[in-house]
Amino acid sequence: MSKQDAGYDYTRYRKLLAEAVDEKRRLELIDLMIREKARDRLQEQRMSDRVAMTTATVSRILGPVTRSV
Repeated sequence: MSKQDAGYDYTRYRKLLAEAVDEKRRLELIDLMIREKARDRLQEQRMSDRVAMTTATVSRILGPVTRSV
């Protein structure tokens, strides 16, 4: 069940949650998410998305920057 990814894998966790039909499987899923630091990865991914959106917005507002020498 342990597959390390670079980011938070929504699809994978949703599939595992759907398969967790009994207490044992739910506890295994919780343990897996703790071991993979799923919450930390989700926060990192969200922060990365915010930075990218902010950068794109600033670039769009400021337009192309030309250097004068």
